[in-house]
Amino acid sequence: MPAKILVVDDELAIRRLLRNTLVRAGYTVVEAEDGRQALHQAAAEHPSAVLLDLGLPDRDGLTLIPLLRTHGDAVILVVSARDAVDEKVTALDLGADDFVCKPFDTDELLARLRVALRHHGLSETMQKIVRRGDISIDLDRRVVLRGTQELHLTRKEYDVLAVLTRHIGRVVTHERVLAAAWGGDDEPRVEYLRIVIRNLRQKLEHPGPVGSVIANELGVGYRLRSDV
Repeated sequence: MPAKILVVDDELAIRRLLRNTLVRAGYTVVEAEDGRQALHQAAAEHPSAVLLDLGLPDRDGLTLIPLLRTHGDAVILVVSARDAVDEKVTALDLGADDFVCKPFDTDELLARLRVALRHHGLSETMQKIVRRGDISIDLDRRVVLRGTQELHLTRKEYDVLAVLTRHIGRVVTHERVLAAAWGGDDEPRVEYLRIVIRNLRQKLEHPGPVGSVIANELGVGYRLRSDV
């Protein structure tokens, strides 16, 4: 069965563009032009993913994110002209899986959707050992290997890597990483997180032209890449 995608946007031209793009890619599409219709369609159709605009006529799309979560576990990709960093952070903290800015490239949108759906499926049956290239991350035993050699991580380095691993392929905001890795510690700061990320990159990555295994989403957070 093809995955079903709910497109929520008040602009007919955008809905048509997304419908045509998604149908050509093999998806089934349902539509909503406002928040009320979106909640109705989510409850009735149980989509695999929701492409959500934020500028809806009857409510702010941000308020829909937690409400959509009550109707199922669909992947939520925000597709919006709002490109301010604080909007992206808020959407991700509320539970969105990714954020695509308008105007968007349809190929990039489809790629983001495929990654989100793939890793959403993986998270439902989360592997105890996650492998990326020659790196193995054993979430149960708190062990990280390069090949057969164990990498020695500090507690904070492992905690940061673990939260990124559990959301592999997705942006995790600074605030969420800090909360997971520092817990109730007083005043955890992004500066501390940057130091930990720098140390992790030095331990996880080989020297050379290959891109970083931990991608930086400027001003928003970090993503453990799923394509390396």
